[in-house]
Amino acid sequence: MNGGEAPVNVGEIYEVTIDAVGGKGDGIAKIKGFVLFVPGVKKGDSVKIRVTKVLQNVGFAEVAGKAEKIVQHKPKFATFSKQELEQPEEKEESNYQDTEDFGEEK
Repeated sequence: MNGGEAPVNVGEIYEVTIDAVGGKGDGIAKIKGFVLFVPGVKKGDSVKIRVTKVLQNVGFAEVAGKAEKIVQHKPKFATFSKQELEQPEEKEESNYQDTEDFGEEK
């Protein structure tokens, strides 16, 4: 967070999905890029958290309950099954006609 102010405050409640688990076993969640450590959760858990302590670069939170809505992140890369990759590509018919007319008026 480069010395700026943290985007969270003690006592605030957020719904998050735990992104990873740190070396000491605490879950790691991010709010606007700000890292929060949450004990007692596993990677992939969707929970409500209450911020308990905020330092300059990281914060700490406790589980305040299950998330009411499921927080889902879009994957960075598309995944395909082996069957999808082996299927022949379907060609779409198009009314496009290749010409050398580049929009020049005649």
